Amino acid sequence: MPTDLDLQLLPLIIDDLARQGWSRQTAVLPDSLTRELANECRSRGQNGALNPAGVGRGSALAVREGIRGDQIQWLETGQHPACDRYLAAMDELRQALNQAFFLGLADYESHFALYPPGAFYQKHLDRFHDDDRRTLSAVFYLNDNWQAEQGGALRIYPADGAALDLLPEAGSLVLFLSAELPHEVLPASRERLSLTGWFRRR
Repeated sequence: MPTDLDLQLLPLIIDDLARQGWSRQTAVLPDSLTRELANECRSRGQNGALNPAGVGRGSALAVREGIRGDQIQWLETGQHPACDRYLAAMDELRQALNQAFFLGLADYESHFALYPPGAFYQKHLDRFHDDDRRTLSAVFYLNDNWQAEQGGALRIYPADGAALDLLPEAGSLVLFLSAELPHEVLPASRERLSLTGWFRRR
Protein backbone atom coordinates (compact mmCIF):
# COMPACT_ATOMS: atom_id res chain seq x y z
CA MET A 1 0.00 0.00 0.00
CA PRO A 2 1.54 3.35 -1.05
CA THR A 3 2.40 5.87 1.66
CA ASP A 4 3.37 9.55 1.74
CA LEU A 5 7.11 8.79 1.84
CA ASP A 6 9.14 10.21 -1.06
CA LEU A 7 10.59 6.94 -2.37
CA GLN A 8 13.20 8.75 -4.48
CA LEU A 9 15.00 9.60 -1.23
CA LEU A 10 15.47 5.96 -0.18
CA PRO A 11 18.73 5.38 -2.13
CA LEU A 12 20.17 8.61 -0.71
CA ILE A 13 19.25 7.61 2.85
CA ILE A 14 20.69 4.12 2.44
CA ASP A 15 23.92 5.45 0.90
CA ASP A 16 24.36 8.04 3.67
CA LEU A 17 23.81 5.51 6.46
CA ALA A 18 26.23 3.03 4.89
CA ARG A 19 28.90 5.69 4.33
CA GLN A 20 28.70 7.87 7.44
CA GLY A 21 26.12 6.45 9.86
CA TRP A 22 23.66 9.35 9.53
CA SER A 23 21.49 11.07 6.92
CA ARG A 24 19.52 14.30 6.56
CA GLN A 25 16.90 14.63 3.84
CA THR A 26 14.42 17.40 3.10
CA ALA A 27 10.83 17.31 1.79
CA VAL A 28 10.47 13.72 2.96
CA LEU A 29 6.67 13.97 3.33
CA PRO A 30 4.10 16.26 1.65
CA ASP A 31 4.00 19.82 2.99
CA SER A 32 0.31 19.48 3.81
CA LEU A 33 0.97 16.44 6.03
CA THR A 34 3.88 18.20 7.76
CA ARG A 35 1.57 21.15 8.56
CA GLU A 36 -1.12 18.80 9.88
CA LEU A 37 1.41 17.15 12.18
CA ALA A 38 2.66 20.53 13.41
CA ASN A 39 -0.90 21.64 14.15
CA GLU A 40 -1.57 18.41 16.04
CA CYS A 41 1.59 18.85 18.11
CA ARG A 42 0.64 22.43 19.01
CA SER A 43 -2.91 21.38 19.81
CA ARG A 44 -1.72 18.68 22.19
CA GLY A 45 0.56 21.20 23.86
CA GLN A 46 -2.24 23.73 24.28
CA ASN A 47 -4.57 21.04 25.65
CA GLY A 48 -2.06 19.91 28.26
CA ALA A 49 -1.54 16.50 26.67
CA LEU A 50 2.25 16.85 26.46
CA ASN A 51 4.24 15.97 29.58
CA PRO A 52 7.80 16.86 30.66
CA ALA A 53 10.19 14.29 29.21
CA GLY A 54 12.27 12.16 31.55
CA VAL A 55 15.82 10.83 31.48
CA GLY A 56 16.52 7.12 31.90
CA ARG A 57 14.01 4.26 31.92
CA GLY A 58 12.05 2.09 34.30
CA SER A 59 12.56 2.87 37.98
CA ALA A 60 15.43 5.24 37.08
CA LEU A 61 13.21 7.48 34.90
CA ALA A 62 13.22 11.06 36.20
CA VAL A 63 12.44 14.55 34.92
CA ARG A 64 15.69 16.53 34.95
CA GLU A 65 15.23 19.92 33.32
CA GLY A 66 18.95 20.62 33.62
CA ILE A 67 19.50 17.82 31.09
CA ARG A 68 16.44 18.05 28.83
CA GLY A 69 13.48 20.44 28.68
CA ASP A 70 11.13 19.09 26.04
CA GLN A 71 7.50 18.03 26.49
CA ILE A 72 6.35 14.83 24.80
CA GLN A 73 3.47 12.48 24.04
CA TRP A 74 3.86 9.05 22.48
CA LEU A 75 2.02 8.24 19.24
CA GLU A 76 -0.49 5.41 19.10
CA THR A 77 -2.27 4.21 15.98
CA GLY A 78 -5.81 5.48 15.63
CA GLN A 79 -5.25 8.74 17.54
CA HIS A 80 -5.23 11.06 14.52
CA PRO A 81 -5.25 10.54 10.71
CA ALA A 82 -2.06 12.57 10.15
CA CYS A 83 -0.23 10.58 12.82
CA ASP A 84 -1.36 7.32 11.23
CA ARG A 85 -0.04 8.51 7.85
CA TYR A 86 3.29 9.40 9.45
CA LEU A 87 3.56 6.00 11.14
CA ALA A 88 2.73 4.27 7.85
CA ALA A 89 5.50 6.19 6.07
CA MET A 90 7.99 5.25 8.78
CA ASP A 91 6.96 1.61 8.50
CA GLU A 92 7.67 1.72 4.77
CA LEU A 93 11.09 3.19 5.57
CA ARG A 94 11.64 0.42 8.15
CA GLN A 95 11.03 -2.23 5.51
CA ALA A 96 13.41 -0.55 3.06
CA LEU A 97 16.14 -0.31 5.71
CA ASN A 98 15.72 -3.99 6.57
CA GLN A 99 16.09 -4.93 2.89
CA ALA A 100 19.23 -2.80 2.55
CA PHE A 101 21.03 -3.60 5.78
CA PHE A 102 19.43 -6.78 7.23
CA LEU A 103 19.00 -4.93 10.53
CA GLY A 104 16.04 -6.97 11.74
CA LEU A 105 14.07 -3.83 12.63
CA ALA A 106 10.82 -5.07 14.14
CA ASP A 107 8.94 -1.86 14.95
CA TYR A 108 9.03 1.90 15.28
CA GLU A 109 8.15 4.00 18.32
CA SER A 110 7.71 7.76 18.18
CA HIS A 111 6.55 10.76 20.18
CA PHE A 112 5.80 14.41 19.59
CA ALA A 113 8.47 16.65 21.14
CA LEU A 114 7.84 20.31 21.89
CA TYR A 115 10.75 22.42 23.13
CA PRO A 116 9.60 25.76 24.63
CA PRO A 117 11.89 28.74 23.91
CA GLY A 118 15.18 28.28 25.75
CA ALA A 119 14.76 24.53 26.29
CA PHE A 120 17.57 22.15 25.33
CA TYR A 121 18.77 18.56 25.59
CA GLN A 122 22.37 17.94 26.63
CA LYS A 123 24.76 15.73 24.67
CA HIS A 124 23.76 12.06 24.82
CA LEU A 125 23.34 8.74 23.00
CA ASP A 126 19.89 7.32 22.29
CA ARG A 127 20.46 3.68 23.24
CA PHE A 128 19.96 2.64 26.86
CA HIS A 129 22.79 0.82 28.65
CA ASP A 130 20.49 -2.07 29.60
CA ASP A 131 18.36 -2.27 26.44
CA ASP A 132 19.88 -2.53 22.95
CA ARG A 133 16.66 -2.57 20.92
CA ARG A 134 16.93 1.03 19.69
CA THR A 135 18.96 0.73 16.48
CA LEU A 136 18.22 3.76 14.32
CA SER A 137 16.99 7.16 15.53
CA ALA A 138 14.67 9.29 13.39
CA VAL A 139 13.76 12.94 13.93
CA PHE A 140 11.19 14.59 11.65
CA TYR A 141 10.91 18.37 12.00
CA LEU A 142 7.72 20.45 11.90
CA ASN A 143 8.94 24.08 12.04
CA ASP A 144 7.98 26.42 9.20
CA ASN A 145 10.33 29.24 8.15
CA TRP A 146 13.07 28.33 10.61
CA GLN A 147 16.02 30.76 10.57
CA ALA A 148 19.57 29.94 11.63
CA GLU A 149 19.66 32.87 14.06
CA GLN A 150 16.75 31.29 15.99
CA GLY A 151 19.06 28.49 17.21
CA GLY A 152 17.54 25.11 18.04
CA ALA A 153 19.90 23.06 15.89
CA LEU A 154 20.47 19.36 16.35
CA ARG A 155 24.22 19.23 16.94
CA ILE A 156 25.72 15.88 15.98
CA TYR A 157 29.22 14.61 16.72
CA PRO A 158 30.36 12.25 13.93
CA ALA A 159 33.29 10.05 14.88
CA ASP A 160 35.28 11.09 11.80
CA GLY A 161 34.87 14.86 11.89
CA ALA A 162 33.88 18.09 13.59
CA ALA A 163 30.46 18.70 15.13
CA LEU A 164 27.69 19.62 12.67
CA ASP A 165 24.59 21.73 13.33
CA LEU A 166 21.39 20.62 11.53
CA LEU A 167 18.54 23.12 11.58
CA PRO A 168 15.07 21.80 12.53
CA GLU A 169 13.40 22.87 9.29
CA ALA A 170 9.89 21.65 8.47
CA GLY A 171 9.85 18.52 6.33
CA SER A 172 13.42 17.45 7.07
CA LEU A 173 14.23 14.00 8.44
CA VAL A 174 17.45 13.13 10.27
CA LEU A 175 18.36 9.46 10.74
CA PHE A 176 21.38 8.12 12.65
CA LEU A 177 22.68 5.02 14.41
CA SER A 178 21.29 5.21 17.94
CA ALA A 179 24.30 3.70 19.73
CA GLU A 180 27.03 5.48 17.81
CA LEU A 181 26.22 9.17 17.24
CA PRO A 182 26.36 11.55 20.22
CA HIS A 183 24.08 14.54 19.74
CA GLU A 184 22.38 17.41 21.55
CA VAL A 185 19.55 19.91 21.00
CA LEU A 186 20.60 23.55 21.28
CA PRO A 187 18.31 26.19 22.83
CA ALA A 188 16.07 28.16 20.46
CA SER A 189 14.41 31.56 20.65
CA ARG A 190 11.08 30.09 19.46
CA GLU A 191 9.02 26.98 20.02
CA ARG A 192 10.59 23.92 18.37
CA LEU A 193 8.46 20.97 17.22
CA SER A 194 9.41 17.50 16.03
CA LEU A 195 8.48 13.85 15.89
CA THR A 196 11.26 11.84 17.48
CA GLY A 197 11.39 8.08 17.17
CA TRP A 198 13.40 4.88 17.04
CA PHE A 199 13.47 1.84 14.78
CA ARG A 200 13.94 -1.10 17.12
CA ARG A 201 15.13 -4.68 16.88
CA ARG A 202 13.39 -7.44 18.79
